[in-house]
Amino acid sequence: MEFATFILAAQRGYHQSPDSVIRNSIEQATLSEQAGFRTAWFAEHHFNNYSLVPSPLLMVAHCAGLTSTIRLGTAVCVLPLYQPQRLLAEIGFVDVVANGRLELGIGSGYQQFEFDRFGVNIDEAPAVFSEYLDILLKGLKQQIFTHSGRYMQIPPTAISVRTLQKPTPPIWIATASSKTVARTYREGHNLFVTALHDGLETLSLLRGIIETAAASEGKKVRDAKVSLLRCCYASDDGAEINSYLDNARFQRRLSEALHQRRQQSKDGYMLEEMPTHQDLSFDTMRKNLPIGSINRVIDRLLEEIEVLKPDQIAIQTQLGDLNQKMMLRQIELWGDRIIPAVQKSLGQPEA
Repeated sequence: MEFATFILAAQRGYHQSPDSVIRNSIEQATLSEQAGFRTAWFAEHHFNNYSLVPSPLLMVAHCAGLTSTIRLGTAVCVLPLYQPQRLLAEIGFVDVVANGRLELGIGSGYQQFEFDRFGVNIDEAPAVFSEYLDILLKGLKQQIFTHSGRYMQIPPTAISVRTLQKPTPPIWIATASSKTVARTYREGHNLFVTALHDGLETLSLLRGIIETAAASEGKKVRDAKVSLLRCCYASDDGAEINSYLDNARFQRRLSEALHQRRQQSKDGYMLEEMPTHQDLSFDTMRKNLPIGSINRVIDRLLEEIEVLKPDQIAIQTQLGDLNQKMMLRQIELWGDRIIPAVQKSLGQPEA
C-alpha cells in the first residue's frame, strides 16, 4: 500500500494571495517526501480559483529540484486542452529533469468553464481524449511517429528529448467510465479514481466497475494499479476537523458549479461559493470519510482498503484556506503514525 498527497492549490478568497497558495503547495510537496509519502500529485485547472495550477508538469519540474526520492505526478493533464505533440516534448523534458520520477496522470476533463475558453467542445472531450492518448503512446514508444485521425494530422515527427523511463513513465488515467477503464486494462495503464465525499457504498460500486472492466479484457484487477483520491484528516481537535470539512465542502461546491456549467464568477476569476442540494452535513462527511481520531482514521482506511483494494491512497492536503501550519503537522502525523500503522495492519513492511 502506497500513500500520496494530492495538491489542488485552491484559493478560497482574496485574503489569500496567489503566490502564497503556490508556495504553500510546494512546501507541502517537499514535506511529503520527508514524511515518507510515495508520490505528490498536482492538479490542473484554468481561469478560476478552484486551482491555481495551469500546468502540473511545471509543478513537477520545479519540485524535482527541491526533492530527490518522491515520485511527482500530474493529476491530471487534461488532454483535450493540449497539442499532443507539444505535450510529448514537455513530458520528455520533465521526466529528464525529474531524473525519471514522473508519474503521468491524464484525463478528459469535465469543466465546461475551461473548455469554452480554450475553444474546445466539451461534448467531444471523450473522443478527443481517446485520439490524443493514441498520439501520446506513439510518440513515447516510437522514435519517429505519424498520425492521421479525426482531430489531428501529424506528419513524420520525432521528439528530441525523450523520457528516461522506458518505454513510458507510468500512465494513470482518471476515469469512472467502464469503457475507459477497460482501455486502461487493455493497454496496461493505471487508474486514478475518487468517491468524492461518499462512503463505502460508492467505493463498492467503483470496485464493481473495475472488476467488470478488467474481466472484459481478460485481465486481473491487480494488472493495473489503482489510486484512490480521498479527503482524510486525523485530529482530536473538533475545530481543526470542522475547518478541514468546511474547506473540503468548499472545494466540492466549486467543482460542482464548474461541472454543471454554472458560471458564478463576478470578476472573471474568483468564483462565488454557493450551497447546493448535494451538500453533505459535517456529520455525514465524518461518517463517510477517514476523518477523526488517529485510531478512527486508521480503522476507516482499513475498511476502505478492504472494499476497494487500491494500491495507493492519495490524501487531499491543499484545500481552500486551511491553515498551512495545521496541514504541515498533518502530513508529518501521517508519516509518523498513520502510514506505518496501516502498513503494519496489512502485513507490509514500513516504507
